[in-house]
Formats: sequence, C-alpha cells, structure tokens
Amino acid sequence: MAVADLKNGAGFSKVWPDARSALEGILRDGMLLAIGGFGLCGVPDALILALRESGVRGLTIASNNAGVDQCGIGMLLQTRQVRKMISSYVGENNEFERQYLTGELEVEFAPQGTLAERMRAGGAGIPGFYTRTGVGTLVAEGKEHKEFDGVTYILERGIQADLALVKAWKADRLGNLVYRLTARNFNPNAATCGRITVAEAEILVEPGELDPDEIHTPGIFVHRVVHNPNAEKRIEKITTREA
Repeated sequence: MAVADLKNGAGFSKVWPDARSALEGILRDGMLLAIGGFGLCGVPDALILALRESGVRGLTIASNNAGVDQCGIGMLLQTRQVRKMISSYVGENNEFERQYLTGELEVEFAPQGTLAERMRAGGAGIPGFYTRTGVGTLVAEGKEHKEFDGVTYILERGIQADLALVKAWKADRLGNLVYRLTARNFNPNAATCGRITVAEAEILVEPGELDPDEIHTPGIFVHRVVHNPNAEKRIEKITTREA
C-alpha cells in the first residue's frame, strides 16, 4: 500500500518514508534480485544498505558488477548475504575474488550486452533468446546451440527477478523515473524485469512536472520510491598527472 498523497488529494503516491520501510514485507531468503548500476554510478546505495540491515541471506543477484569492497553490492558480500552473482565484470572487488576462489560464492559470468538483454527480455515477458555472443567459449557450455542461416547461436534465458532495486536521478510520486548519463546503462532494464521494483531517486517532483518525453521508466513498472537527496558521488578510480 502506498503512502497517501495528502498535498493535492489527487490520486496516490508511491513514495515511502525511507529505504527500510520500502523493503518491508518484500524480502525473504533465497530471492533473485536485479540491481542497477554501472561501476559506482547509478547504484541504489540506500536500498542496498537497507537490504544488508534486514539480514536476508542466500541471495542471487543479477548486476553488471559487484561494486567494490564495502560499497554497493560489496556491502552484501562483506556480510556473506550473497550466494550467487550473475555479472559481467567483477574485477574491482577483492572480497568477491576471495569468496569465489574459496568456493563460498557461485558466479555466473555473462557478457555485458547479453546480461542487459537478459534483463530486458525478462521485463518484456520473453523467456529466452538466441545470440552469437559467447559461441565457442566457456559461456556457451551447457547451453542449447541452434543454427540460423548457417550461423550458430546459443540460447540465453531472460531474467525475471523477484525484486529489482534501481537508482534514478529524478522521480515523481507516481514512480516515473529519469536516469542521468551512465546510470541509464543497466537501471532501465533492471527496473522492468523485477516482479516488484523499488527505486531510489535524488530528486523528487510532483506528478506532471516531468516531461513525458524525458521519462525512461514509466511508473507502471515501479511499485515503491524512496527519496535520497544526499546520495554520495563516488569515484571508482582517481587518475592524476602533473601539470
């Protein structure tokens, strides 16, 4: 149930007071989550922190990467709440590496474009699709191969997550979302593939203030919204040179 919009009395609001309350009644052990973000950009940090504090365990997380140590999904790795990662790049997380090499963490690697399409397909109700990416590599092992016009493709399954957590730049109270720059890479696909989708946004506006042509994720896909106006802007790698 959404929080009543008492300001204008017109309709309802999907905005919840904080990240913890926005996840109440949703979480359970063993869930499959889709989490937006690209490196340290567009990561729903407040929601991930609330997820960590909930104590839920045995999670499978589909995300482009696992953040870095103690940031992003890295926070969940530190507390051993993740059972499996479905990712395309994980090279900046030492704890991820340690858990993988010791057998504590299961990893399913997916090429970046394939992972994005798996989320998009799941959100569109497409259970699987064929792609040439990965043919002849370890990625193709155990997957169906099929030939089209003399070319071999492999079958990849769409991802339909129990819960999607995404980060938006702007949102209105009806859940319409706008992303900014690199944050648009994985967040829109993650948002649509969740059976339940919770978004955090830096800027919250009233219905009608967003230009319809600006909206990247329509509110029909979003169930709950959290306002996080003071999101930390992290830099993954700082490179300097002498003047």
